[in-house]
Amino acid sequence: MRRILALTFPHLSTDRIARGRHGRTWRQTGAEAPPLVTAHKEKNAMRIAGLDAAAEARGLRRGQGLADARAAHPDLDIVPADAEADRRLLTALADWCDRYTPLVALDAPDGLFLDITGCAHLFGGEQGLLADLLARLFEQGFTACASVAATPGAAWAAARFADGPLIVEPGAEAPVLGPFPLAALRLDGETLAGLAKVGLKTVRQLAEAPRAPLARRFGRQCLLRLDQALGAVEEAISPRLPVPALSAERRLAEPVGRIEDVEQLLLALAIRLQGGLERRGAGARALEYALFRVDGVVYRLCVGASRPVRDPETVVKLFRERLASVGDELDAGFGFDVVRLSVLADGAMDDGQGDFSDGTDGGDPDLAILLDRIAARLGANAPVDARHPVSRLQAVESHEPERAEELRPAPQDTSPLPANKMSVPPAVPRPARLLARPEPVEVVAGVPEGPPQHFRWRRAHYRVTRAEGPERIAGEWWGHEASEDLHPAPRDYYRVEDEDGRRYWLFRRGLYGAAGGGVAPEWFLHGMFA
Repeated sequence: MRRILALTFPHLSTDRIARGRHGRTWRQTGAEAPPLVTAHKEKNAMRIAGLDAAAEARGLRRGQGLADARAAHPDLDIVPADAEADRRLLTALADWCDRYTPLVALDAPDGLFLDITGCAHLFGGEQGLLADLLARLFEQGFTACASVAATPGAAWAAARFADGPLIVEPGAEAPVLGPFPLAALRLDGETLAGLAKVGLKTVRQLAEAPRAPLARRFGRQCLLRLDQALGAVEEAISPRLPVPALSAERRLAEPVGRIEDVEQLLLALAIRLQGGLERRGAGARALEYALFRVDGVVYRLCVGASRPVRDPETVVKLFRERLASVGDELDAGFGFDVVRLSVLADGAMDDGQGDFSDGTDGGDPDLAILLDRIAARLGANAPVDARHPVSRLQAVESHEPERAEELRPAPQDTSPLPANKMSVPPAVPRPARLLARPEPVEVVAGVPEGPPQHFRWRRAHYRVTRAEGPERIAGEWWGHEASEDLHPAPRDYYRVEDEDGRRYWLFRRGLYGAAGGGVAPEWFLHGMFA
């Protein structure tokens, strides 16, 4: 049976400000402070955007004019609203809630949905999970309300309109939600006002009213929300993070903070994951090690693998490099009490027995591990590519020299291309330095197909003393940059040497005379020999 936990923070913005002023344990210390509100500009007037419990006790409410509130309560503490800071805090709280379930969805601007199906038994049942969740949030300085139900709509309504935490049993949604106001169905203000005009003020009254007239007058949205809350129509929630293929978790009675302990726990989790990967016939291609700190901070360390891996020692080596790159940024604080290792992406892994061949069937495993460790150490701050810090040259099927190879992320695959995908090696030597793009040059050459005699490149003049060629490379009509010209001009390459003994690689694109279509050929410099 599906179970959804709805969590709301009615004083999110003011709790954020109080935590910044008095520390995260400000609720336990009982610090005295005047009523606090946040304000923003709405319709050319300053209005209350958020308020704390003390301000609510004085009768203030969201949307009230700030001038009226200040006149009635001169001691009011007013702070400008910061919606972006509230959003970041809500995201951090969603990260922290991953300790209960990996399926956490944002319910902006002040709530979360947690799909706790199959998770509650780890905390002694739903009541134990609710108690643990709310107690930890209180210790961190947050006012929170939570409820559990079989549908997101029922859980949302109970979290905001019930007197205290509530567990709605499956099938009991209608009697529980019946006395709640229609605002519990997440309807917009215009619809609520229209329903109030016809005397409908509670969920029970709406459920008992004829559906056809309601749909004609107010649209189907109000009935859809009602059906979703009561379970007649299924409602999905979208987790903010992808669901891992496999994961292993350890909850600690005593928090740990030493790197040695963190690595030891990682090894234990990797051993637990190894069996699951073997049963799937797969290995991990991307792994995440999540460290949940006691005070709510969450660290997520991710590594990638060039080829599927499941050996625990190899996994530890990759994360050891990642931990070394993080350094002092990984602050254990009062310690980590929950650790989780997840497989974010996997790939098929052959369990066949190896032989004594020369290793041509899968590349060099040592090279793969080396590249993975380098990528883990460099992390996302490497200068080559923020997403793939380690790259390697890969052969490409192309006759054109500048397209015969390209840089590809090394962690994706370190095995060589199959024989049918390898480019044919050139019959003549290639220059040691190849320009990324051929550069145009001015050439004096014999016509129709004589070698260059003089050429000018980058405002410098060169006299050719020796020349060899041509080597003809036909144009690629099948290329990915194919244009309207189905027969690209061929290239005639020459290896030339100037008076100082420097050697260059020049080519002529196009042909002279009628064979070239009446268009004069162009000359380019493509590289230099050592």
